[in-house]
Order: sequence, then C-alpha cells, then structure tokens
Amino acid sequence: MFKIFKKPDEDERSRAVAAYEKAVSLTTDGHEARSLRLRMSMLCRAHLDKTFVAGAQAMEAYEVACMAAIQQAKPQPEAPQAPLFQAVKSTSGEVQVYMPKEFADEAFAIGMLYQKTELSAEQAIEAAQRLADRISYDTLKLNSAFVALQFLRDELAAEAEAAGEAEGEGGEGGEGGERGEGAAPDGEPKA
Repeated sequence: MFKIFKKPDEDERSRAVAAYEKAVSLTTDGHEARSLRLRMSMLCRAHLDKTFVAGAQAMEAYEVACMAAIQQAKPQPEAPQAPLFQAVKSTSGEVQVYMPKEFADEAFAIGMLYQKTELSAEQAIEAAQRLADRISYDTLKLNSAFVALQFLRDELAAEAEAAGEAEGEGGEGGEGGERGEGAAPDGEPKA
C-alpha cells in the first residue's frame, strides 16, 4: 500500500516518545541540551496548536453525532479522545511528535470548550498559554515559553484591525468626528 495511506508505524511513535523523554530528562544546560529543548518546545507548540484544532473539530463532529443518535433513538457515541501523537512538519520533513496524555487532554479540552463557546478566543488563548508555560518552564526547563495559538492571536488582531477600520469609516467627517486609533492627525490611516 502507498505510504500516505499507512498509519504512522510504531517505530516512528517510539522515536517520538524517546525524543520527548530525552528532552525533558536533560539535566545539563549546555548548548546542545538547550538546542534540543528548544527544538522540542517548537514541536510541542505545533502539537498543542494542532491538538487544540483537533479538539474543536472533534467537538463539532461529536455534537452532530449526538444529535443524530438522539433522533434515531440510539445510544450516544463515545466522547472523542485527544491524540498523543501529531504529524508535524519540521526542517527534516514530517515527523511524529508525542505529547503526554495530561498535556494533550488539556489542549484538546480547550479546543472543545472553545468550539462550544464556553471559552472566548481570549480565554482559550490564556488557557493554552498557561499550558505552554507549564510545558516550557516546568517540563522542558526553558527560560522562556513558546507562544501558543499564534494563529488565533493573529485572527483576533485582524478582526480588531478590521473593526477599527470600519469604525473609522463609519464615523462622521468634519471637525467633530473622531479619528480611529490608527489614524494620523489629518484623519488618514497610518502607513
């Protein structure tokens, strides 16, 4: 069968677990150890982000499946589970990345709660960043944390910018009109 249709083999997953465990068990703080920890933090960031998205998507599918089960008078399906492994693109190609169940479950749950609108985007970012901080500081023993859910942060910033522009366009002209935050003294947007 073609490789693209195969599940990642156990060997790849074993290597992913070994790489994670090696990074978290390092006791030295030399250049090589820091490099390994930083590389692992970038892989963990990608895993956390993908697991958040997987949680949101799984919740959506789960809610649809539950509604169908209710309509058909069937038992509810099992709740979705967080993946411990994610395929992540790295400088050496696509690799399997492992994250312990505790962290994967939390990232997945944040995504599910965000999808159910029980968490706002800001709350989801804060919760994911707290998780990223724990992984970075406590587990990988780094001096700085990776930034979680950058894609959602970027989306919020774009929405805020668009809202600011719309507010500026909707304002009244003339002397009494208000300028948008990004406007220069002459009322034109800053470049």
